[in-house]
Amino acid sequence: MPPAANVTMPVLGGSRWNGFPAGGATLTAREFFAAAEPLLQGIIDDNAITDADSEVLEAQIRATLALGTRETSLPLAIGPDSASAARELGEQAQAIGQELASWATAALGRLLTDRISLPAGPLVVRSHCYGHLLTPPAADLLRGRRGGPVTMQLYNEWLHQIVLLRDALLPFTNWQDVPLLITPTGLRHTEPARDAFLTELLVRQIRHTSIVAFARQTVTGASGPAGYGFAAGGGTALPAVLGQSPLTAPRHLLTWRPGPAIDEPVTYVAKVRDYYAAPRTLFEDLPAVTAAPGPLTARTVPSPVTDGCRTAAIEIARDGATAHTDLGQALRGHRFAHRPDGVASDVSADEPSRTTDVWTTLRAPGLVWTESGDVAVDATGQNDLVVLGLLGRLYPEDVTLQPASRTTASGNGPSRLLVLVDAPQAG
Repeated sequence: MPPAANVTMPVLGGSRWNGFPAGGATLTAREFFAAAEPLLQGIIDDNAITDADSEVLEAQIRATLALGTRETSLPLAIGPDSASAARELGEQAQAIGQELASWATAALGRLLTDRISLPAGPLVVRSHCYGHLLTPPAADLLRGRRGGPVTMQLYNEWLHQIVLLRDALLPFTNWQDVPLLITPTGLRHTEPARDAFLTELLVRQIRHTSIVAFARQTVTGASGPAGYGFAAGGGTALPAVLGQSPLTAPRHLLTWRPGPAIDEPVTYVAKVRDYYAAPRTLFEDLPAVTAAPGPLTARTVPSPVTDGCRTAAIEIARDGATAHTDLGQALRGHRFAHRPDGVASDVSADEPSRTTDVWTTLRAPGLVWTESGDVAVDATGQNDLVVLGLLGRLYPEDVTLQPASRTTASGNGPSRLLVLVDAPQAG
């Protein structure tokens, strides 16, 4: 929970290097960065940093937070052939790193003339560091004639805290709004969870549940059951596609949404853990379509909490009748669906041999699939939540999500279900 308004901050100086409330708190990225600025002041004071020196330190933080540099703290190579989760997280790392580096540039410039008072005396901090590589100019500056053990320790701690901040924010699209749990040692409590998260990211195709587990640790400081999202404190962390076009939304990232405070964290779990074992219905066995269903309405309906977990459904209505899709399965379908690289591309190709409608598919028992040629499910004119609910009713292999204006040839590959949707609007 956020700190109370009357909480007193520790006196800065000596070993007290931050403005965090003594008992811990939840802070946003900007609040955390500002509370850690006394470390920068200690570096400036101990090493008599000048404007020219600050440029060296600015270059160092940019190199540390960038991808592909010698000094990078995240040796993740991303490209067109990267797995989608690695690509999304890598793009997050680049965007967040650039913003944090710009904050560092502004802070260094400000603290040279508008210093933070350290009433308890010059900072002296022992920093256990991960060994972040320094650029040669930064190494010369921090270890040279004006630098020394104190300056290096202060810089080690500041640099590592900023790296921990960047990494803690990777799972979230709206990372500047996320309330991170901060202890008297800053974000060092996230190190074990961060190590597990980065190891999986760097050595294998990371699982969505692992992204959620790390996000939960950074917000709550505790682990929980595996799931696709969680609620804690004053909000929920659920996949970003909720509220976005399934055609363009991130597959693996979460969005923090403020909400009512709860006493204990709750994990969102899929209703069916093993979708391979779920009942299936062949498209060929569905009743014939007589007319388009028209626009449908949809809403999410959470279930009661049981043993710290809950499921949720997407309820889709038409003329007083309803169909339900498990939200966990819908999100799984969104992660697995193939999507064209460019929504505006024109491809000369064969049309699907058959077309069905959303309502017929939603009302079918089990998961719908096909074994005989490509089938198009026409979801044009439907809102994003209806489309997401539809993805939860299709067997999540060989499903292609694409704009209705674009067709894709079936070739000699497996039979597919093509979900035809409206292209997202610009702006």
